[in-house]
Formats: sequence, structure tokens, C-alpha cells
Amino acid sequence: MSLIVKICGLSTPETLDVALAAGADMVGFVFFPPSPRHIGLDLARELGKQAKGRAVKVALSVDADDALLANSIDALQPQILQLHGKETVARIRDIKQKFGLPVMKAIAVEAKADLAALPGYAAVCDRILFDAKPPKDATRPGGLGAAFDWHLLEGLDLKLPFMVSGGLNVSNVAEALRITRAGGVDISSGVESAPGVKDPEMIRTFIRAARATEELMT
Repeated sequence: MSLIVKICGLSTPETLDVALAAGADMVGFVFFPPSPRHIGLDLARELGKQAKGRAVKVALSVDADDALLANSIDALQPQILQLHGKETVARIRDIKQKFGLPVMKAIAVEAKADLAALPGYAAVCDRILFDAKPPKDATRPGGLGAAFDWHLLEGLDLKLPFMVSGGLNVSNVAEALRITRAGGVDISSGVESAPGVKDPEMIRTFIRAARATEELMT
């Protein structure tokens, strides 16, 4: 199965077009006001139309209520929901039942103990995203440019497809994939010149590096 490359936190037509043209498989849009990557519903509608049929659209939210989920789904028309908060297994089951969309759950990893919740989530989710655990004083759970110890995922026996994120960049993506054997990589701050400001050349370079690693591993 080919490697999935996801560019997350896109917020302008120009950078979205760069990601699509460079061959991103998934494009992520953030619906979480504390994030510098948050987009409103009108912009989501515009970007959703732009990405339609060119990549899988991902709507990212953090402990969102049903109203926010409904509004973001209506605007973006995503193919998958990325839940990046403290959503429980029961909440995820409820969301899937209500909205009929696949769910990718982000799990923050710092130590082996953080993987204890994995079986419960794996039973209801369609995909898992492993991310670095944010500092205690952080105002948001992701997009912070921190990596975790990828060796924690070595030999992981997970029947679901999974991706890695957190602190990825053009220099370390090969190592992350070699250690974790993940089926996908997800990057946001690693292709930015400032928080929330995507850099076109960094997007292109990262996707090229991920594809080059994929070729070496197959």
C-alpha cells in the first residue's frame, strides 16, 4: 500500500493548490479557534470545493460539539473526521453514528503507557494518528512542532492503518518512517515559515522527501 502524505492546517487557496499539485493524498483543515490554522465556514466551503476530487479532505476538530461538527461537515464536505482532543470511545461511536463519516483519532504519545488506550480506540476508529504529547501549558493539542520517541511504535501490531505526526520535517521523515513503518505521515508546522503560515517550497520539498523514502522502503 502506498504511503499517505497529509498536509494539515491549510488555510489559503494558494497553499492548498501547492499541496494538491505536489501530490498530497490528504489535506487537513482545522476547526478549532485557538489554533493559528483555524478557518471559518465560508473559507472552508471555498477550500472544500477547490480540493474536491483531488485529495481526501480531512476536518480536524478538538472536543467539538455536534453543532460545530455539523457546520464544519456541511461547509467542507470532508471524507474523514480527525478528532484531536480527549474524545472518548463512546463519543467517537456516537459521532460516527450521527454523521456517518470515518474517524481518525489522534493519540498523544510520550511514553509506552500512552498506548494503553489504543485497543479501545482501534475498535471504533478507522485510522489512528500518533502525535507528540503537548506541554502541560499548551493551548492546543497539535501543530506544536515537537516529535515523540518513534521507537515507542516499533513492532506495533495494529490492524488499523496509522500515521505519525509531530515534529516531522524534511530531515527526519525518512527516519520516522523507517522506525515506525507507518502507512502515512502528517505535517503542519514543519512546512510553515511562521505559525499558521504555510511555505510553498517547504510543502513541495517535504512531499518529495516522503515519496523518496517510500521508494526506498518498497
